[in-house]
Amino acid sequence: QAQLVESGGGLVQAGGSLRLSCAASGVTFSSYVMGWFRQAPGKEREFVAAISWAGGTTAYADSVKGRFTISRDNAKKTVYLQMNSLKTEDTAVYYCAAARSSWGGLRRETTTVYNYWGQGTQVTVSS
Repeated sequence: QAQLVESGGGLVQAGGSLRLSCAASGVTFSSYVMGWFRQAPGKEREFVAAISWAGGTTAYADSVKGRFTISRDNAKKTVYLQMNSLKTEDTAVYYCAAARSSWGGLRRETTTVYNYWGQGTQVTVSS
């Protein structure tokens, strides 16, 4: 059974950094495009970043470009989200997701293309 487990969330001051991890089990990890999404209270879940099977291609939401970095370690079946220069508006529950698909043609900003989701980890950025 596929399982994604996020960790690394917490409380940080604006301008600080956090590194989220998402460990996968029960899936052929290297065959999945991995994504990070976030959901703030009262808002829809939104795309943050995605990474291709081998990690050679990435995509980011404009709001995090230049501040966040997605990476993966297929040997450890783990995807990471390094978050720097955090802002109060980055406060949200962060979810990782796995899509069994190739990178080309995948609507990676769309939640419905992802097959599996983690339970989420809270990130709170204080001013």
